[in-house]
Amino acid sequence: MKTVLVVDDSRIMRNIVKNTFSELKTPCRFLEAGNGREALQMVKANTVHLILLDWNMPELSGIDFLKYVRSQDQYKELPVIMVTSESAKYNVIEALKTGATDYIIKPVNEKVFTEKLSKITI
Repeated sequence: MKTVLVVDDSRIMRNIVKNTFSELKTPCRFLEAGNGREALQMVKANTVHLILLDWNMPELSGIDFLKYVRSQDQYKELPVIMVTSESAKYNVIEALKTGATDYIIKPVNEKVFTEKLSKITI
């Protein structure tokens, strides 16, 4: 079974993302982190196949987490989708240049979410 790490400082948002993901009927195990530091611990301690990552979080932001993950050889191919309210074009460009696999703007639209996830094989 594949493991999906949902990283967001809002428990409600983590639940929304997990529920939306579940609509795809892809069996998976979910791990949750409330900030980038927790997410780093989860990635190091588990085999993770996909990360759904918020930008604005305490302790370690999503973009800083992404920079770290992409600097590590073992995580270079790990799919990371930013799921964030940061909708400015320069934020999207920065995330994609940093190595995000894709970018979803909150509030999560189920159709967009499904389309973007269907492009990723986990």
